Amino acid sequence: MKQTSHLYAITDSQLLPGEKLISAVNAALKGGCKLVQYRDKSTDQSRRFSEAKTLLTLCSNHQAMFLINDDVSLAKEVGAHGVHLGQGDTNPVAARIILGSNAIIGVTCHDSLALAQQAIKDSANYIAVGRFFSSNTKPDAPPAPLSLLTEAKAKFPNTSIAAIGGITLENVKSVLSAGADLLAVCHSLFAADDIEAQAKLFNAASSSSFLLGED
Repeated sequence: MKQTSHLYAITDSQLLPGEKLISAVNAALKGGCKLVQYRDKSTDQSRRFSEAKTLLTLCSNHQAMFLINDDVSLAKEVGAHGVHLGQGDTNPVAARIILGSNAIIGVTCHDSLALAQQAIKDSANYIAVGRFFSSNTKPDAPPAPLSLLTEAKAKFPNTSIAAIGGITLENVKSVLSAGADLLAVCHSLFAADDIEAQAKLFNAASSSSFLLGED
């Protein structure tokens, strides 16, 4: 599946409470973002369903893909394009059975190529590695060198690689040069004064295309 943006926007329920979430994601989409992950760890199932459904509609209107963090059942229920799974979440094999062959499944692999290899074996479309810089979202995640991206790209040339952890406009080119296909961004996008303009800046800094989920 062809994409035209490296930007992978990840929402944050504390940074974007209430109506801020919808308006912020809409701004990112208007700025050219083509991949959004809804990340909300709360237990308010009714609100999460409503927000996910609204965000899916927004993404579809902008020809963008919409993923849900961790919650395979919610992804199935709202018809999301896929899920992003952590190491302690649903197994990718089980998620694939539930969501079907066309779903996008991403897996967090931290700084481990072994975990990445297992995720790919378990049918992940992309792997997420890092953190590479100081991160507001996951400050306690183990640090990883940029060389990990180069090693991962060499070892898994047919799998898209998302770089996570402190990605900003200042370091985006170094991350892409090291081998990242996707730039997983939260605070440096959604904390901006002008989110649409910030998304455009990320796209301008990473203007070439990439492949997502093609073997």
